[in-house]
Amino acid sequence: MDGAPRRAACRRLQLPLLCLFFQGATAILFAIFVRYNHETDAALWHWGNHSNANNEFYFRYPSFQDVHTMVFLGFGFLMVFLQRYGFSSVGFTFLLAAFALQWSTLVQGFLHSFHGGHIHVGVESMINADFCAGALLISFGAVLGKTGPVQLLLMALLEVVLFGINEFVLLDLLGVKDAGGSMTIHTFGAYFRLVLSWVLYRPRLEKSKHRQSSIYHSDLFAMIGTIFLWIFWPSFNSAPTSLGDTQHRTALNTYYSLTASTLSTFALSALVSGDGRLHMVRGGAVGRQRDSLAEERSDVLHGSLQGNKPQGLHLPWQWWSRAGGDGMEAGKLEVRWQKETSGSSRCHYGPHPECCSGRRGYGGDSR
Repeated sequence: MDGAPRRAACRRLQLPLLCLFFQGATAILFAIFVRYNHETDAALWHWGNHSNANNEFYFRYPSFQDVHTMVFLGFGFLMVFLQRYGFSSVGFTFLLAAFALQWSTLVQGFLHSFHGGHIHVGVESMINADFCAGALLISFGAVLGKTGPVQLLLMALLEVVLFGINEFVLLDLLGVKDAGGSMTIHTFGAYFRLVLSWVLYRPRLEKSKHRQSSIYHSDLFAMIGTIFLWIFWPSFNSAPTSLGDTQHRTALNTYYSLTASTLSTFALSALVSGDGRLHMVRGGAVGRQRDSLAEERSDVLHGSLQGNKPQGLHLPWQWWSRAGGDGMEAGKLEVRWQKETSGSSRCHYGPHPECCSGRRGYGGDSR
C-alpha cells in the first residue's frame, strides 16, 4: 500500500521533468549551434548591400503564417473526432508541435543547413519545421486516446529524427523529386503510425472501444479543423517552392484541385449513403498538386479523381493509382488497416486533404 502513493507521485513528476529536460537540452543545443542565416543576420544582410524589400521575410512569412495556422488550429481541431478526448487532442497537438518545431529545427539543420559548425536558420527553416510537425501529427492521430503525454513526447523525439533521416536520404542522397511531399511527409507519417500502432497494440485495449466513437459536437469541431486545412492548403503547398511562377503555379493548381475534389466528395458521399444524406466525417484525400506546367483543367480532373477516394470506402488503391491518383498519400493508408485501433478505430477522421510541397526536391530549388 505504501508503494502506491510513491508510484503515483512518480507518475505526476514524469511529464514536468521530461518537458524541462527536453527544453533545457534544446536550449543548450540552440545556444551552441544555431545562428541566423544571411537573410536574417543584420551584419551579413547589410554588408551585401541588399534592399530590405528583397528580404526573404516579405515573400515567405505570409505563407509561414498559413502553414502555422494549419498545424496548430487545423490539425488541433481535426483531432477532436473522439467524444472523450477533445481537450486531449487540442492540448497534446499544442504540446507535440511546440516540441517538434524546436527539435526538427536542430535535426533538419544538422542534415541540411550545417555550415561552418553552425545551423543557419531563417523563415524557410520555420516552414520546414512546421512540415515535420505535420508528419508527427499524422502519426499522432492513430494513438490518440491510448497514449499519455510522456509517451507522445518520446514518440515525437524518435519520429522527428527518423523523419529527418528519411528526408535526407530521399531528397539529398537519392535526388528524388517529391513534388507534393507524398513520400517524405504523408507516407512516412502514415507508415510510422501503422508501425507505432502495431508496437503499442494490446488485446485489452479492445475493452475501451466504446470510447472511440464520435458525437455531433466532436464531428463538428473536426469539420472546423478540416476547413482550416482546406482554406490554407494552397499556401501549405506553395510555401517552400521557388519564388515567382513556380510558387504561383503551385498555389493555383492546389486551389482548383481542392475545389474539384470537394464537389466530387460531396456527390459520392450522398451517393453511397444508405439514406442519401451527407456524412461529413467521410472525406476524401486530395493528392499532391505539383508545380507542373499542366493546365488548370487537368488539376480539376485530378482533384475530382482524388475527391472520389472516400475514406469510408474500401476500394483497392491500385485502381485509384491507375485512375490518376498518386497512390502514396497517407489518406489511403489510414483506412486500410483497422487493426490500427491501438489508437483509434476511427482512422478516417474527416475530410483530410493530404498534400503538401516541400523544399529542395519537393517543389523546385529554393530561392
